[in-house]
Amino acid sequence: MTVFHILRHGEHSLQGKIVAGRMPGIGLSSRGRAEAEAAAGRLADAGIAAIYASPLQRAQETAAIVAERLGLGVQTRDALVELDFGEWTGSTFADVRRHAAWPAWANHRSIATIPGGESMREVQRRIVETMVELRGAHPEGAVVLVSHGDVIRAGLAFALGMPIEYLTRIEIATGALSTVRIDDSGIRVINLNDRKG
Repeated sequence: MTVFHILRHGEHSLQGKIVAGRMPGIGLSSRGRAEAEAAAGRLADAGIAAIYASPLQRAQETAAIVAERLGLGVQTRDALVELDFGEWTGSTFADVRRHAAWPAWANHRSIATIPGGESMREVQRRIVETMVELRGAHPEGAVVLVSHGDVIRAGLAFALGMPIEYLTRIEIATGALSTVRIDDSGIRVINLNDRKG
């Protein structure tokens, strides 16, 4: 049995202002660091064997805070990186909603692709393939994956057997932990959007 504690990075300085996407140089705010420290506290007694993180700064900083508390290193996985927002990267959310491609993205996410960016099917494939691979590496362990909201939602939608169109119904707050277990009988969501502690 492999247990995945999937952690969304802490709040960053541009949270809610623009579509940060894969922009470099966006680190945690003071609140984001506090969120990461709280998550580290919740994971302290979870028997974590390894920590894997997106290469983006906000995820790396979150993972480093958790790693320091747990006495582990951080392994970077490109497959955990944020959704590629393509032409929308750096735009305000209001501007994105005025874009000609927005209605298709908002309503038909399983078949839509962001202009110059990525589809949710591609995102879901890479997060699920990563979990399957790490299940092989940690067949009887617990690991932390530090990633981003849409990536986490895509993985959870797969685990729950939900259509991709419904993934926006899953709330994943900054600093929140969701837990998924994979064993010989299949995949189960154990915990969702936990910010206690």
